[in-house]
Amino acid sequence: MLKKPMTTPQKIALGYFVILAFVAGLNYIPGFKDDQGLICGVFELDIADDLLHLGSALWAFLGAILSRRAAVFYLIAFGAIYLGDGLLGLATGSGYLDLGIWRWGVQDLSFGFKIAANTPHIVLGGVAFLSGLKFRRA
Repeated sequence: MLKKPMTTPQKIALGYFVILAFVAGLNYIPGFKDDQGLICGVFELDIADDLLHLGSALWAFLGAILSRRAAVFYLIAFGAIYLGDGLLGLATGSGYLDLGIWRWGVQDLSFGFKIAANTPHIVLGGVAFLSGLKFRRA
């Protein structure tokens, strides 16, 4: 039985699996946490964040191996969710994926910190969403 080669959306989803699995492991890789427990000196990831990233990675992996259609769905849905979380975090200092907007509300954080903390979600979400849209009909 011949297996079809992976399509571009499936390869992109597989790339997201690698990225998100890496992020899920950042707390456990020596050299990424500083003395205050901050990743790359910017933000703290707790076990809930690690599980969220791991779940997102597994979702990406399933999308990549199941089908082109599953990969496109993943890219659009994941992209919208992460992009929205990053934009809310940029505007308010709190996102919704970690329930921060409900737990802490709007936070008075420096704009520089908001950019540093939310850029990963904005970039990952935006690229995934736009990729999914591009390949939705292609």
